[in-house]
Amino acid sequence: MITLMIAIFVLGYLMIAFEHPLRINKASTALFIGTILWIIYLYIAPEVIPLVSADQFAHFIHTHPEIQSQPYLQQARDFVINEQMIETLGDISETLLFLMAAMTIVELIDVHGGFMYITDLITTRNKRLLLWLIGFITFFMSSILDNLTTTIVMIMLVKRLVPDRHDRLIYGSIIVIAANSGGAWSPIGDVTTIMLWVEGAITTKVIPQLFFPSLISMILPISIAQFMLKGKIKVNASMGVNDENSVLLRHLSTSDRVGILIFGILILITAPIFKTITHLPPFVWLLLGVSMMWIYTEVIYNHKKNIEENIKQRLDKVIGKLDFTTLLFFLGILMAVDALQSAGILNSISQIMSENMPNVYSQAFSIGLLSAVIDNVPLVAAAIGMYPVIDPALVQNFSDSGFMQNFIVDGVFWHFLAYCAGVGGSILIIGSAAGVVFMGLERVSFGWYLKRISFLALLGYLGGAAFYILQNNFF
Repeated sequence: MITLMIAIFVLGYLMIAFEHPLRINKASTALFIGTILWIIYLYIAPEVIPLVSADQFAHFIHTHPEIQSQPYLQQARDFVINEQMIETLGDISETLLFLMAAMTIVELIDVHGGFMYITDLITTRNKRLLLWLIGFITFFMSSILDNLTTTIVMIMLVKRLVPDRHDRLIYGSIIVIAANSGGAWSPIGDVTTIMLWVEGAITTKVIPQLFFPSLISMILPISIAQFMLKGKIKVNASMGVNDENSVLLRHLSTSDRVGILIFGILILITAPIFKTITHLPPFVWLLLGVSMMWIYTEVIYNHKKNIEENIKQRLDKVIGKLDFTTLLFFLGILMAVDALQSAGILNSISQIMSENMPNVYSQAFSIGLLSAVIDNVPLVAAAIGMYPVIDPALVQNFSDSGFMQNFIVDGVFWHFLAYCAGVGGSILIIGSAAGVVFMGLERVSFGWYLKRISFLALLGYLGGAAFYILQNNFF
């Protein structure tokens, strides 16, 4: 049955990787493997628990005297349902609630024209200079927002700026690379760093450690890609206007739109501070932020008597625009990974990796290369499942304390994993959410990206990884 679980997981991975040719939404695949793996695990748990979770099971029985007289088979299933699944859903909910709240805030800013103030900064007509500007704006924007939203905003901007399709594909490819690189050095910049942050593996200390490696991973591809562009372009004067919301924007004052932009950005960037001060999960702060922005926009609309109700973008209307299939995908894939972890499969993989790749750099680097083919969310989830986040005070309790030092909070492995999983996804267009969005918005083929961009992304990945290793060992 363990072999069956692995086979289902691998098959599900392949279906997710080839979502577009198969025309089967990856969320449906993720939900299927997530639920079916837990069903299988429930029935093999009596055999697996003594080998994998003996101590946790003993504690569960000790604290639940009402089931001590029951047969072992029933005890094992109660342990899975009332202990392991509850713990799994609690961990997953932290990530999902954070993402849902962040997506809501970003969408609220967007529908009220907040991002127009960023796009209005771009006035150059030089194609190569524009490429650098687009890259850096995407890089820094992605460190605050999620790279999925950043990619959508920037690609829509480029569509208004650049009429030539060939040029747009070059810009779009750099947006994918810059979004993934920018998200890697910030705890809130990418889903994978959010996962590591929520799990307590990294803190804001990741920023100075990964900023320059991430920057290099973007600069190297742009330095070469700029030679694919020549001459100047005509800047579209209406590039910052969203046609759907143009009527609403005419009724909102500049202070209204700027206020929503600043309010939303402040909520997003202060989430790490809130977690540091209160030790509460960051989704609590973002949910509070959603409620405050909801009240703020309601007050604005209540004072705008001249705006028709069907034009107003109240939060209950904005929520309907969120991509909930993305949340369902994360739910399914994280459930699947936790099922493998509960079954002891990930522990076995970690032992194999430790024996054959004792260097944590090679382990994280390999995960990064895999993320070019496999979605980095399940890869990072698997890594979190394979290795515990160790309290620095307890490191000396391990026989190989020197090696385990790499897995403490803000340890080398977690930092390098954040870089590799984030940046490695740029190597192939299917390796990241940003790349998949680019495929959909510009109808880019897998082959076009592989032929023209993959080598540039790989070069950036290698350059940034080399810089991190040198920085960590010699500076």
